[in-house]
Parts: sequence; structure tokens; C-alpha cells
Amino acid sequence: MQKFHEIEYVRPDLEKLSDAYLKGVKKLEEAQTIEEAKEGIIECEETSNELYTAHTVAYVRNTMNTQDEFYESEIEFFNNEYPKLIPLFKQYRKALLNSRFREDLEKDFGKQLFRINEAEEKTQDEAIIDDLVEESRLGVEYQKLAASCSTEFMGETCNFYGLLKHMQNPDRNVRREAYLAWASLYEGISQDLDRIYDELVKVRVEMARKLGFDNYTALGYLNNKRMDYTREDVAKFRQQVKRVIVPFCEKIRKEQAKRIGVDKIKYYDESFMFPEGNPNPVGNKDQMIAWAQEMYNEMSKETGEFFNFMVEYDLFDLETRPGKHLGGYCTVMPTFKAPFIFSNFNGTSADVDVLTHEAGHSFQYYVSSRNVPLDSLSFSTNEINEVHSMSMEYFAYPWMDKFFGDKADLYKYFHLCENVLFIPYIICVDEFQHRVYDNPSMTAEERYQVWKELEMEYLPGRDYDGVEFLEKGGFWMQKQHIFLDPFYYIDYALAQMNAMELFARYLDDREKAFSDYLALCKRGGSIGYFELLESANLSNSFEEGTVEKVTKRVFEEIEKLGKRLP
Repeated sequence: MQKFHEIEYVRPDLEKLSDAYLKGVKKLEEAQTIEEAKEGIIECEETSNELYTAHTVAYVRNTMNTQDEFYESEIEFFNNEYPKLIPLFKQYRKALLNSRFREDLEKDFGKQLFRINEAEEKTQDEAIIDDLVEESRLGVEYQKLAASCSTEFMGETCNFYGLLKHMQNPDRNVRREAYLAWASLYEGISQDLDRIYDELVKVRVEMARKLGFDNYTALGYLNNKRMDYTREDVAKFRQQVKRVIVPFCEKIRKEQAKRIGVDKIKYYDESFMFPEGNPNPVGNKDQMIAWAQEMYNEMSKETGEFFNFMVEYDLFDLETRPGKHLGGYCTVMPTFKAPFIFSNFNGTSADVDVLTHEAGHSFQYYVSSRNVPLDSLSFSTNEINEVHSMSMEYFAYPWMDKFFGDKADLYKYFHLCENVLFIPYIICVDEFQHRVYDNPSMTAEERYQVWKELEMEYLPGRDYDGVEFLEKGGFWMQKQHIFLDPFYYIDYALAQMNAMELFARYLDDREKAFSDYLALCKRGGSIGYFELLESANLSNSFEEGTVEKVTKRVFEEIEKLGKRLP
């Protein structure tokens, strides 16, 4: 493999790849032996991996610079052409699901492969090709609009992420001014965002209708491969959060207000936890990568091998810059069995979180892709995938002195509090989406009202300090998942429960916790959600009482660290 920036990108020849894929399909259809059937499946996988890898390279380079016209056109090519391959993938699924060797194939590859393909059979059809193209177009429009936003602040050009750094400044006036600039950027594009979301909701509802679903929510769940639980289960989980976590969050906020010397926490105070300022990493990007490499080599043989691979092939793009796509992500290039980490470093503790969270995703893919029989089984559903990333954040605690020096304990307290405080917001995003798709004809103003109602329920102490746009409910539109990944957000809260379980286990028995974690990572998505939980001795968060049981030790750890604060 070459370093990422040396990889030559060539637009894939879809006709040639389609012929190769069809050859594998035919081999599966006409197989006379189990070996021939397996060969057909593997040939299809290798062809789709080649296409996926080309798409990943183009996507990463497009997000590195959304103003690069070449890669913008390549992403447009994929967005337009990918949906046209639906008939080909459908032919593969039919051959797989109807194979006379299915029972033997399930023994070799697992039943989950067939469950996934049965779900895709219900969610993919030629009838929605044009709708998928339109959904992709709107997603690109949203990304470009968000990435184009910037303003001058304190002598530098800042995008949304750049302003978030200033919202942790010890000077409350600076925090407030950064917040006002941040809110102003969103308000300035709010009409366009409302229009884009209107159109996204419309096209998604139309896809659900064409595929025979009662509503888009059912399709959205199946698109996320939720085959083990229902919206009713999620609603029960939300109620547990409301009853157990929301009151503790209010307690954290009251202690925070007292600590930083304000009467009441305003929105621009929420991320400011300590009067002397939040703990920020003491090194630059290159130093942090070097420290991370030391950490992962000390953590375990497996994590060391993984991170050395990442460094050797330069599989990172971490620093923020104008025109770069917002946020952070991990993606993969299956042809090389290689992950890639993308982020926007802004000088805050979030930079370290990237080197643990996204590295958790990357590590999981690195080990699973080398252990499961098919790359398509390397990733599980998102509720498990986020356990990999969030647990790694906790497992990195013993090495935080490398990044924060004598403020390592401050970081741990801050990180734990942030994770707990984040959960009610996740719940807001989830219920907001359920409400929107239950009533897809609601207006923009009605959506604002829904968000405002949910904030009062799950984030009762939030105070926007009189900014009208946010006071009326405009905060929802800062969450890109709502636009790009419908219903993919509750996964973070569900995963946090299991990550906290592993963290509590880690406090008592580091070796046992990491062993369970490694086994979970290696299994990838080769078995179902509940099976994966059981295999790693993890709880089902939908069962009554689980949230209280899981958070008890974490709440105790927060209070313990809080007593040691200077």
C-alpha cells in the first residue's frame, strides 16, 4: 500500500466492474458445489470493494477541500451512478438468498449476512433510483453550504468549528461574542437549510411510499439495519434517560455555575467547565500523533500494530482550514484493509477525543477486516460501532498525562461530564426526527416549535441568552446527522451505555475489559446486535433499570473526580 496522498485516483470503469460483478453473480447462481458458491460471493465482494475504495479516495479528497472542482465532479459522478447499480446488487441478493447452498453458506459466513441482505432487499429497488440521486444531490448542497460559512473573529477566519474553540475562552465576553457569531452564521443560512431539509423529508417520504412502507421511519430504521428492536423500544430507552440522566445533568450544571462563578449557565458557558479554562492539549498535531503512537503501543500489541500502520501510510487529515468539510469521521478503503481518520483540530480537548474516538472505529475495522470472512461483515450496526469508539476514549485515560500534563484529571472529569451531558441532547435529536417523519408536512416554523418543546423536556436548563433564532428552536439545524444520516443518532446514546459498562469494568480489571473489547471488535458485524452484546457481557439498554444500573458507577466516578478538582 502507498501513503494516502500517493494513491492514484482513477474514475472506476463501471461497465468493466459491472461485468466482473455479474460474473461473480452468475457463478453464485449456477454453482454446483459449495466451493463455487463461495467463490461467486468472494468475487462479488472483491469487485464491490474496488468500487468502494475508489469512492472513499474521492470522498476523502473532496471533504479535504470542498472547493476542489475535480473531486466535486467525482462525487457527483458517484452520487449519480451508484443508484443505477441497484439492479445489479438486487440480482446478487436474489442469488444469495435463494442459493441451494444457503444452509452451508450460513455455517461458513453466518446468518447475519443473510439478514442484512434480506433487509437491503426491502430498502433498495429500481423505483427509487431517481430519488436516491436527488437525496445525494441535496446532501452535497447541504455540505457545501455549511462548509462555505466563515467569519472574521479575533483576527482569524473561523468556520463553525473554529468559533467553538473561542466558546471555551476563560473570558466570558469572548465566549459570548464567539457564540453570537456562531449563531449568526446559522441564522444567515437558515432559510436555505430549511428548504434543503423540506426537500430531503419530501424525497425520503416518497421513497418509503414507493417501497411499500407505512412511513419513512420504518424505512429509516431498516436503512440503519435495525432488525432487533423497534421504535417502541427506543421510546422506552428515552424515558429511562429522562428519569435517570436528566436530573444528574442538572446537578452537574449547578456545580459548574458555582465553579466558574456565574449565576446561571448560558449556552456559551456550557462547554466551559473550569474558571482557569478547560484543559487543552499541550502539543501540536504532529506531537499528538507521536504521543498517540506511544499510547497505542503501550496499550496492547494489537493497538500498537494498528496505529503504526496508520502512521506509516499517513491515514489522517486532522487540521481545520477554510473550505474543508465540517466534523470528523472514520472511513475505510477495503481493497487495502485500511481505515482513514478525518477531523478538524481546533486546539481543544476535542482534538484528543478524535485520536481516541475515531481511532476506536479505525482499530475495530483494522482487526475485524483481518478476522471476519467477508469485508461486508467487518462493521456492525451503529449501536455497536460506536461502542468501539467510545470505549477507546475511556481506555485511553491512563495515558492522558501525555496530552494534558498535570491537567489529566481535569480532562477526565470534563470528558466524563461531557459524555453524560451529551445523552439528553442525543435523545432530543432522536425524538425530533420521529416527530418530523410522523408529520412530514409540518412547516419550518412547526419544526422549530417541536425542537423547543423537546429542549424544555430533555434540556430544561438550557439558556440561549435572548438570541431569538435559537430561543424559537433553531438549534436543531446544527446537527448534520439530521440532514445526512436520518435516525443515525440514538446509536450514540445506546453505545454510550455499553461503553460506560466497559469503562466500569476497566476501572476494576483492565485486562478483562480490554479482552472483552478486543473480542467485540474482532467479531465486527458477523452476528446480530443482541448477540454481540451478549458475547461481550454487555447489557440491553432497552430493559427497564439498565440505564440506572450502568450509570451508577460513572456518576460515582464523576463525583470522586469532582472532589479532587483544584
